[in-house]
Amino acid sequence: MTNPIENTISDAIVRCFAEKLRTNLTVDVAIVGGGPSALVAAKTLADAGIRTAIFERKLAPGGGTWGGGMLFNEVVVQDDALYILDEFGINHKPIENAPGYHSLDSVEMASGLIFGALKAGAKIFNSVSVEDIVFRDEKVGGLVINWTPVERLGMHVDPLTVLSSCVLDGTGHPSEIIRLAVEKAKIQLDTPTGSILGERPMWVDKGEASTVENTREYFPGLFACGMSANNVMGGYRMGPIFGGMLMSGKKVAKLIQAKFGK
Repeated sequence: MTNPIENTISDAIVRCFAEKLRTNLTVDVAIVGGGPSALVAAKTLADAGIRTAIFERKLAPGGGTWGGGMLFNEVVVQDDALYILDEFGINHKPIENAPGYHSLDSVEMASGLIFGALKAGAKIFNSVSVEDIVFRDEKVGGLVINWTPVERLGMHVDPLTVLSSCVLDGTGHPSEIIRLAVEKAKIQLDTPTGSILGERPMWVDKGEASTVENTREYFPGLFACGMSANNVMGGYRMGPIFGGMLMSGKKVAKLIQAKFGK
């Protein structure tokens, strides 16, 4: 008997997703958070042939890009980062009376970054929360994941694990993965105190520079990019200007590529 179309569709969804998840339980790079810096990193890594997967807590990746500034869905990028937008095919235009800065549609930016990362070969798992890290032989070696609704409802459901050579914390302001590593694995970070210094208040130009400067490997196999890196190293906040975030993604991808000899 031929299956009704309803069951055929359900079967296809279950089989295809199960295969996608199964083949990404071990990856080269596991990225937590799907914001702009993480998406740029994912595309760059995937383009280099490095197996990369993003685990995003929310239903829609893109981080804080979608809403622009206070729900005005425009964002700003400085000249230094325009080449990254061009790589993704994202439109931008010069801002009158603000030489060196361009504006762009935040929805186009978010969707363009997501599409670019996926087309490069990175995988994105949305509605997935990371509740812990895998820590073996004094090295961060992966993630402990569960469904976001399970986490939010406080359901007693055991998680699964994802193993990776590198973990990238792209969780933004809270630096959730590095905080887990510090609090649970008791690691010493590559910071002046060995711990998280905490984000400082808004100072746009300082924040833009420090976002890139603070992007680095903070413990063997554990990297931070974007606002997560700023929080770890005590950098300034910068608001709806995204050039530093994009360049942070490029920088961390190059650092990780070097570890793989690519």
